[in-house]
Amino acid sequence: MSTTPAPPRASLLLLAYLAFVSLGLPDGLIGVGWPSIRADFGVPTEAVGLVLTAGTAGYLTSSVLAGFTLARLGVGWLLAGSTLLASLALTGYTVSPGLALMIGCALVLGLGSGAIDSGLNAYAAGAFGPRHMNWMHAFFGLGVAIGPLIMTSALSLGLAWRWGYGIVAVAQLALAAAFALSVRAWRDRSRQAIPDAPAAVADAASGPVGSVGVAPTVGTTDADRAAVGTAGPPIARPVPVRETLRLPAVWLGAVAFALYVAIEVAAGLWAFLLLTEARGLADATAGLCVSAYWGSLFLGRVVQGVVAERLGAAQVLRGSLLGMAAGAALIALPAPAWVAVAGLVVVGFAAAPVFPLLTLTTADRVGAAHADRTIGLQIGAAGLGGALVPAGIGVLLGNVSVQALGPALFVLAVGLIALHAAASRRPGVAR
Repeated sequence: MSTTPAPPRASLLLLAYLAFVSLGLPDGLIGVGWPSIRADFGVPTEAVGLVLTAGTAGYLTSSVLAGFTLARLGVGWLLAGSTLLASLALTGYTVSPGLALMIGCALVLGLGSGAIDSGLNAYAAGAFGPRHMNWMHAFFGLGVAIGPLIMTSALSLGLAWRWGYGIVAVAQLALAAAFALSVRAWRDRSRQAIPDAPAAVADAASGPVGSVGVAPTVGTTDADRAAVGTAGPPIARPVPVRETLRLPAVWLGAVAFALYVAIEVAAGLWAFLLLTEARGLADATAGLCVSAYWGSLFLGRVVQGVVAERLGAAQVLRGSLLGMAAGAALIALPAPAWVAVAGLVVVGFAAAPVFPLLTLTTADRVGAAHADRTIGLQIGAAGLGGALVPAGIGVLLGNVSVQALGPALFVLAVGLIALHAAASRRPGVAR
């Protein structure tokens, strides 16, 4: 019995895009809303670090665990529950009487966001092509851009900052309902990606020594796999967790994700300081240049999603990694400001497809049997790298020179190239 061709997936694509918009919205709210929040709570400016730390802790926890629980829950229920959790956390923001409750809500928001991120990335890696994978991540940038507009609009109308979070909480609740209503569609889409049971078992039997089971298809439940298995011999059990954790490619890939996000965040975070203090640009001009960096990241994901679908993910990924190193080298040069700005734009455009394509090619590096778990670990490592490394670069800039930003980005980019090459040269693994 052959696999039935997949039906149109426009509704699932739309939900995936909206989910990534929703991931970006809270990140855009706090930057504009914090001055008002700080004044209401009577806390110092640096207290925002407590909120961000709690959110990061929740994000790391759920993103790692999502990869291990996705096959049991199914992607539809995971997304519905996680989005509902995020909505409840944002509602908690709107009624928080002080900083302590807000920190607790930030932890819950991180738990919901990490599960959404990991769950959708794991599903998309098996169900979406390079174009839609890139476009899905581009919509995260759209959400980050919309967040400040929502908060700014609320404040300009004379409303409290709580209204900004309340609006986003309602949007998250509506999205959670949409996920709950579409659980069957997500499950059916996942079933169609499952090969015939006899072929799957035959592939497992002929696989490399040490293969202990067929890959659990992304986003399916145990019941789904059992239902499909009624057409032939039972599908072999998934590989044990310890087998996944023993693969060097899993950990090399996780570090690669950490380095990638560190480069993306550090370039956007510290570019303004470099351009104003070291390259002599006016504040307004430097601000526009930083906006150009984020704009090139968004545009690159839209454009290169199409390119990757035509040329292949692996080829575009290699070119993008080299492009990031080239852009960082331009930033490192002791040259006029426009050279550094050009380097920023090159880094942004080149970096654009790296995160989605690294996710998309996870199974190529570790084998399909380990892909869900590995993606969860990668997303967690990405959050950790994006929090710790840019902060470390800030310490470097403060103690050495602002000019150290370019060399630091170049070293990270070269390290990313080396890690990706090492992770891609793995021995045979369960597929």
